[in-house]
Amino acid sequence: MRFIFFLSQNKSFPKDHSINKQRYHLNQLRNFIDATVKLVRDRGLDHAVEREKNLNPLINLKNFIKREPSKSLPISVIADNRKSLKIPIRPIDFIRKYPTFFEEFLPGGIGIHPHIRLTPEVLNLDAEEQLMYQSDSYKQQVADRLLKLLMISSVHKIPLTIIEHLKWDLGLPQDYVQSIIPEFPDYFRIAHGENHAFGSEDEQVLELVCWSTELATSVMEKNATNGKVGNVEGKSVVFPLQFSTGFEMDKKYKKWLDDWQKLPYISPYENAVHLSPTSDESDKWVVAVLHEILHILVPKKTEKENLLLLGDYLGLRSRFKRALLHHPGIFYMSSKIGTYTVVLRDGYKRGSLVETHPLMTLRSQYIRLINTIMEDSNKTKVQGKSTQEELKAKNNEGREEGVEKSGKEHKGELRESSEPKAEEASDDDIDDDEEHSQRVHHKSSANRRAGLVRKENLDVKKPFRNSQRESSARNFQQKTKEKNPSEYFKRGQRNGGRKDVESSQQRSKLTTRLLTIKKSPT
Repeated sequence: MRFIFFLSQNKSFPKDHSINKQRYHLNQLRNFIDATVKLVRDRGLDHAVEREKNLNPLINLKNFIKREPSKSLPISVIADNRKSLKIPIRPIDFIRKYPTFFEEFLPGGIGIHPHIRLTPEVLNLDAEEQLMYQSDSYKQQVADRLLKLLMISSVHKIPLTIIEHLKWDLGLPQDYVQSIIPEFPDYFRIAHGENHAFGSEDEQVLELVCWSTELATSVMEKNATNGKVGNVEGKSVVFPLQFSTGFEMDKKYKKWLDDWQKLPYISPYENAVHLSPTSDESDKWVVAVLHEILHILVPKKTEKENLLLLGDYLGLRSRFKRALLHHPGIFYMSSKIGTYTVVLRDGYKRGSLVETHPLMTLRSQYIRLINTIMEDSNKTKVQGKSTQEELKAKNNEGREEGVEKSGKEHKGELRESSEPKAEEASDDDIDDDEEHSQRVHHKSSANRRAGLVRKENLDVKKPFRNSQRESSARNFQQKTKEKNPSEYFKRGQRNGGRKDVESSQQRSKLTTRLLTIKKSPT
């Protein structure tokens, strides 16, 4: 960080200017010039800015659709008004990004271009919003904010074009010119004036009608009176400082800041444009003006360009820029939504507004609806990734079940063909069966890993129909008859008899042979 400090000095004064010399020393001010401050990010304030991303264009589009008698609009009309609605991307993509806000349909089923209408959830929130705008208490709050803004202006008037830029942050309804201004004729009125800063000679301006001493008291003065902010030497007011975690303060900057806090506080409702633009006293007055403007705004933040636009009209643009750079403990600039947003630090605590407001509560409900959409879409993405894995798992389970089922069918066929149980088989045949089952299992596992499903792999009947297997089965039957012919005969009866033993003569011969074997001497 580089800071340059110097004191204005008086080297020589004429003798007849001793009074002026004394006044000069009394008004001697330090100057803070060519200072660079390293900005450190604040996650809480960045989140407070980022969570309202796209909320303004969403509400603008909602109001634009709602004005139509049919409560719907073709997408072509929305595309033509994209710039005024502040839609950041292609309108159709923006609309499809928020399906709980907007519904896409074809009127009568024959429309060339799709039409867009609002969802019931948004219409319910909009009904609550309109009731809030129509309440007397809210209208009074809006009128007070506009009146304070007019009293800060040195000419006590502000063009409606500038108020339009601040309308979102001031919490003004869409029809504030018809619904708010006429109801407070003792506060302000609409007149025609000149705006040389913007090259306009005749435009509508909001003009102050009556000064309010009660409202012409800044929040810093109120807090100092209530003891919330410390007082130094009477009227000196100390601004609350909140630096981001990790901010490194230079010793010279700390000393300058401590001396700057001790300077007399000049109310933002006082005209102090006569002060030197590079003086610390002027800097403190400009900080007071910026602090009061941001405090008037409902969300305690606004885009940097809005402040500079107002500063152009007030003749304070360069001072506004310097104050925002030199006081990171009072103002925080976030770049999270593609533009610089100035946040009043003492208006937030841990990323949340200190003061609750019905408008911000309602906007939180809109944000909750947006977050619900985003969470659902993220959940869908996560599920989409895991769905493939689940499908693979299900396919694997299906293949395993198919193998087990086919194995059971295969065993049933073996029983139908009068093949004995496994425990009664010979050792050689058991080894053959195990070797064969291992080959089938290995092949099936390889196919599962490759993701292939072939019918012939699941058909376990086919491998048992080769000549080698048939000869093995005949040998097994012959061995079984020789070892235990009575058991073989009983199994033949249970299985319905062999096809080759059909005549009664053959059955009687077989019975005589079995009896002879039983009567043989042991």
